[in-house]
Amino acid sequence: MSAVRVTTLANGLRVASNRMPTVETVSLGVWIEAGGRDEDAANCGVSHLLEHMVFKGTERRDARAIAEEIESVGGHLNAHTSREYTAYYAKVLKEDIALAVDIVADIVQNAVIDPEELDRERTVVVQEIMQTLDTPDDIVFDRFQETAFPDQPIGRSILGPPDLIRGLPRDALVGYMQDHYRAARMVLAASGNLEHDTLVALAERAFADLPTGDMPKREPARYTGGDWRDDRDLEQVHIILGLEGMAYHDLDFYAQSVLSTFLGGGMSSRLFQEIREKRGLVYSIYTFPTSFADAGIFGIYAGTGATEVAELIPLVCEEMHKVSSQVGEEEVARARTQLKASILMSLESTSARCEQLARQLIVFGRPLTVSEIVSKIESIDVDAVQRVASKLLASTPTVTAIGPISHMEDYNSVAARLAL
Repeated sequence: MSAVRVTTLANGLRVASNRMPTVETVSLGVWIEAGGRDEDAANCGVSHLLEHMVFKGTERRDARAIAEEIESVGGHLNAHTSREYTAYYAKVLKEDIALAVDIVADIVQNAVIDPEELDRERTVVVQEIMQTLDTPDDIVFDRFQETAFPDQPIGRSILGPPDLIRGLPRDALVGYMQDHYRAARMVLAASGNLEHDTLVALAERAFADLPTGDMPKREPARYTGGDWRDDRDLEQVHIILGLEGMAYHDLDFYAQSVLSTFLGGGMSSRLFQEIREKRGLVYSIYTFPTSFADAGIFGIYAGTGATEVAELIPLVCEEMHKVSSQVGEEEVARARTQLKASILMSLESTSARCEQLARQLIVFGRPLTVSEIVSKIESIDVDAVQRVASKLLASTPTVTAIGPISHMEDYNSVAARLAL
């Protein structure tokens, strides 16, 4: 019998498990297909604020009871919000799976969202936003997303603007939860030493009252690209150069991952060797392909000095162009191996397996086998990498920078360097 099993309950909730009989723990959680891109300008940040509020008490437990019950068995409870989903998850010893399911089910269905607690938590979230605004490399990533996808939900900050959070009414959180926390758009995933049938039985009892029906439709993503800069008195310039990337379902999704790995995915990557090791222009430089259900973006981040930025950007653009025409089979093979090893190493973690399973069900509608993923990676050759590089370079660039930028080329000059 396969270690991965999926059962869909009568209400539409998908229950998925990945059995690991040699471990002593279970990681489990609920992944909800709702996040920052399901908001509009009037309630931007509601997904993240709601994520905070579900821990502040339910009809059965107050905030202290939630924390004490999970920690009394040595477990952990946490959550995070992304642009396309929100996750609530726990890790416990194998004998405490029933408690973990009960607590996670309770907070995602029965949060009371007490007005006094909400007032306090608004302040906490605003402090989180202010902390981000004090961190240049956080700011540059938020502005990168916003510049790539302007005036649309997928481009806005997950945290939301401070003034909006301060005034966001309780009804906005309740309404969002009622509209989006629906059975058919949820996955209960678990990994570790557990029996699938036991998990299904627990889910049938704990999630019996989930609302059903369709969720509001998302606004399609529209990559635009452009330029954002903030000239500040900092020690470094934080820069991101981006191009339109691949969505999860794009046939070149894995080719983009291989390209990213050998271009900027480690110490042996082209950018690290050329920019840091050979020239000493940066401490940190790396690539990051970010995919969504219907869009994607490929980014290169670097932190450099005020004068070094003038040399850095032309070199990065040059290396990007080389990938479209000068790629060796040896470095593609090395990148494939790095990518495969990363995936296989992650399988040693119950938490990583749990999240991977949930995300696969949300994105692809089914679990992907390791052999299937490895096979797709193995199929990527030099031609595929060069094809993807050419596709990336044919798009409009996104450039964001914060710091002492007086020596940095203007947007049109950077765009010209990246143009095919």
